[in-house]
Amino acid sequence: MRENGRKQGAASPCAACKLLRRRCAQDCVFAPYFPADEPQKFASVHKVFGASNVNKMLQELPVHQRGDAVNSMVYEANARVRDPVYGCVGAISSLQHQIDILQAQLALAQAEVVHMRMRQFSSLPSNSPENGLASSKLMSSPTKSLASMDMVIDHANIGESLWSC
Repeated sequence: MRENGRKQGAASPCAACKLLRRRCAQDCVFAPYFPADEPQKFASVHKVFGASNVNKMLQELPVHQRGDAVNSMVYEANARVRDPVYGCVGAISSLQHQIDILQAQLALAQAEVVHMRMRQFSSLPSNSPENGLASSKLMSSPTKSLASMDMVIDHANIGESLWSC
């Protein structure tokens, strides 16, 4: 059974105390969040934030929020190790770019569906029961018929996000 990141009955230090080469006290602030069997977790956090800063952050937070804070620090530290310049902002930007591309593809697909439906609508005979009088009124109107209208897509702004400043 484990308690506070250490095996019960054994004096095995947590990953933080092992890396810092110090004795792991019973009330070690790192022990519940950096167990001995996950040394890389603390190593990356220590490399990015420093043990002293992590200790201060954890002690300033209520106990019920510390786990979430550690998970956030581990995520940010791992992102910083992978991408030292942008960290998780780089990952967020990459995901936002993918969203923009997918939204543009979706808009094109939706426009194509509308265009196909309009072609199908215009190919129906004007006196058929499905179309009724509405179709004959549309086709006899002096304006352009709906079938001849094409959808226009602004390709210049298609990659631009609604959320960008």
